[in-house]
Amino acid sequence: MKRRAFFLFALAATVVLSCKKEEETPKVIYDASTQKGSEAPKVDTVSIEVADLPVHIPGTQYLIHPVGKLSLRSDYKSSNTYSGEVGSNAPSNISNYRDFEITGMLSNLKFQKVGQDSIYPLSEKPVYIQTATFLKSVADKTKQQFLVYTLEDEDTNRDGQLNEKDIKALYISNTDGSNFEKLTAPFHELIDWKLIEETNTIYFRTAEDSNKNGKFDVEDKIHYNSLKLPGKAADVKNYKIQ
Repeated sequence: MKRRAFFLFALAATVVLSCKKEEETPKVIYDASTQKGSEAPKVDTVSIEVADLPVHIPGTQYLIHPVGKLSLRSDYKSSNTYSGEVGSNAPSNISNYRDFEITGMLSNLKFQKVGQDSIYPLSEKPVYIQTATFLKSVADKTKQQFLVYTLEDEDTNRDGQLNEKDIKALYISNTDGSNFEKLTAPFHELIDWKLIEETNTIYFRTAEDSNKNGKFDVEDKIHYNSLKLPGKAADVKNYKIQ
């Protein structure tokens, strides 16, 4: 009985320590170059880019090709790639589309106007896109079409990879991918965002690492922001709750 109790105690201690270690992993590593921007992610030599079949959002004139990474060897595992050898065992898709939103772990989106052959990327620099949301209600009311993105755009924890462990940002673009702009402030972690349809306004909250400990926790400052559409990054306004 004592041996069993000791085993359970040791197991619990291991779980607690592992959770604590995971929680303490910083999203930002500060050094002399941080203020100038993080280093570019390392070149991935064990995976290739693949694209899903295109998505057409009703009411738009563009096809969107979600692009992600596929591992070239089955034993390679990474949060921003998909394991499994290329071929019959490859995943059937790298993204999902539902309710005017594309989700996945994507390295880019590529746009193609309906009836044309040319295809061009959303971003020329590395990004890690988690969601791309079409603002249908805004399009219905104003005839202006926008996509809003949640993504990571800098290797802020300096581990050589661009993934969900880095700072999440909020972006916006036209429905053809043009005017792709960042709405969140540098090194501010996106908490959440929503669209208020009655006023065509995007509201979003961000956390600033006020104590510069590399983590986002209860001690950090919360910022409240809004963007009236149509608008640009320069039109983002801060507002106070208290």
